[in-house]
Amino acid sequence: MGWKVPIRVLVADDSEIVRRAICRTLQDDVDIQVVGETKDFASTVLRANELKPQIIVLDLHMPDDDNLALSFRSALTNDCQIIAISFSDDEETKTLARNIEASVLLGKMNLGTELIPAIKKMAS
Repeated sequence: MGWKVPIRVLVADDSEIVRRAICRTLQDDVDIQVVGETKDFASTVLRANELKPQIIVLDLHMPDDDNLALSFRSALTNDCQIIAISFSDDEETKTLARNIEASVLLGKMNLGTELIPAIKKMAS
């Protein structure tokens, strides 16, 4: 009987409450391992390059400069996938998600039901 390696996920959100909620949502799923948490784009790039997650759950509206968001994908040294998250669903947010090559954009209000299926779909 073989064992399955968990999907490595980095959670990036400037709100500690949101990060905790996401981690709590993911912690009981044996197929997913949260490998780290960050609160801005700059630290997310550093931690992603260090930890090599398969997937980054990334808040699109963190406090660092928007220029960091736009250069985010090019700053990553590993080929991870991005799940963009936001409370906003406007055209600017959708454009930013496309610009950073996010595989999907999820509304923060729906993470409880949509995040785990999205992670598993992306990892398969």
